[in-house]
Amino acid sequence: MNKQVIDATSAPVAGKPARTGARRMVWIGVVLWLVGLLLPVTLSPAWVTIGGVFAIYAIVALSQDIVLGRAGIYDMGHAVYFGIGAYVTAVLSLNFGWPVLWTIPVGVLVSAFFGAILSAPIVKLRGDYLLVVTIGFNAIFVLAMKNDIFGLTGGPDGLFGVPGPVVFGLDLGDQSSLFYLNWVALAVVLWLVRNLNRSALGRTFRYIKYDELAATTLGVNSHNYKVAVFALAAAIAGLAGGLFAMQLSAVSPGSFTFADSVTLFAIVLVGGQASVPGVLLGTALMFVVPQVFSDLAQYRYFVFGIAMIVIMVLRPQGIWPARKGG
Repeated sequence: MNKQVIDATSAPVAGKPARTGARRMVWIGVVLWLVGLLLPVTLSPAWVTIGGVFAIYAIVALSQDIVLGRAGIYDMGHAVYFGIGAYVTAVLSLNFGWPVLWTIPVGVLVSAFFGAILSAPIVKLRGDYLLVVTIGFNAIFVLAMKNDIFGLTGGPDGLFGVPGPVVFGLDLGDQSSLFYLNWVALAVVLWLVRNLNRSALGRTFRYIKYDELAATTLGVNSHNYKVAVFALAAAIAGLAGGLFAMQLSAVSPGSFTFADSVTLFAIVLVGGQASVPGVLLGTALMFVVPQVFSDLAQYRYFVFGIAMIVIMVLRPQGIWPARKGG
């Protein structure tokens, strides 16, 4: 078998170094979450909102990384699933009066469904062909939302007034509460990604990424696994979409365009494929750093594009590449 495949699927199973690394990650996580608990108290309201939005985009970027970084599939229309989750939350809560938290799992399921249905006929395509088709999906989604073909999406203006969550009669729609909700969701997604990376499913994804022919020879049904990749990633993106609708209290087609899909794609490439720290760093560079230099925020896409070109030439593995063994 290709040595690269063997390296990609090799991971520490036991021993002192693995246990030490696990304990270190636990302590780092505890410190980060203690700091996170204090942020809404110590930061200005504007930065609390930025922190909440960062968590949402980190979730959807991690879902993009499952497709691109862990399975090696070029998906340039990932904002579609993000948008589906957001619109499901907005439509069910505003048009049908559902409690907004109940809409989140529905958005996850609907996004996963479309992820599977849309990917099933196209995953055998390669390279540019797959990119073009996923771009087409993104364009169709935006046009469908703008034209309001079902009379539910509000057309080009979108939907406004999405309510905040209410738990046991307690309104949690303020920015501090949404900050905590989004970061709890991010913690759950990080846990899922960590376990996926160590699971047989995650190892199979890497087999397919590095040597699909060898994986097929070993009896792996690469088509079904690729569809599973899209469904899983779409489900996580749908979760982020529901949180996004609550955070902004509104959804519109302009939030899920091809440019947004390109941004997600670039975050993974710049940060580091299959690297959780890399994806989080890429998200911060795209959505947090421009807030520090707000006067230059309008140039962020230009600067990020230049940075991506430089990194792809000088450091193609990304700023913070994945460790050997995943």
